[in-house]
Amino acid sequence: MSLTKPQAILFDLDGTLLDTAPDLGAALNKVLAAEERPLVTAEEYTPLASHGSAGLLKHAYGIAEFEERKHELRTAFLQAYADSIASGTALYPGVIDLLEALRTHSIAVAIVTNKPSKLTEQLLPYYPQLHAIDVVVCGDTLAVAKPHPEPLLHAAQQLGVSAEACWYIGDAERDIQAGRAAGMLTVLAAYGYIHSSEQPHLWQADHQIQTPLELLSLL
Repeated sequence: MSLTKPQAILFDLDGTLLDTAPDLGAALNKVLAAEERPLVTAEEYTPLASHGSAGLLKHAYGIAEFEERKHELRTAFLQAYADSIASGTALYPGVIDLLEALRTHSIAVAIVTNKPSKLTEQLLPYYPQLHAIDVVVCGDTLAVAKPHPEPLLHAAQQLGVSAEACWYIGDAERDIQAGRAAGMLTVLAAYGYIHSSEQPHLWQADHQIQTPLELLSLL
């Protein structure tokens, strides 16, 4: 199905452009190992990676202990992650070709992530294929983060295009909520981090893709 060509496509980062789960999981296990606690398998942590440090730590420690020790655990996790932020992280297959095709089509690209700026700025230089993306909105760029639409609207403004002329691609419910609230066409990256307990068919994304390159079939 061919849709109206967008002027810009905005992407989530973790679980959409980059498979960051290996390094997020390693950071979680480093924190657990320091306390001689059982480690978490990749099968467990990968579907939770889009939920960030809080989601991963709640899974490993339980909600009650996480809430009691939130600052301590998050500090330890973020330090462990920063110490080894790009050891196992990789671009999803097809992302390089997708970005090149969008350039060929003269479609602008931006990243809108809830990842903190400090970590995003540390991570992105490892992936030269993403260097051409000048507009990057992080979880702390504004006073609000996704699912609030403002980070997406801010990115569109930075690109000089209207929200209605943008598509937003992401793998989490908050991505679809933010995109819909911003008035953008939404595409669910179904290949990303979606836990078996979640119900993505209820998120009301306009479209979904099983691989990054499948996005081109919508253009």
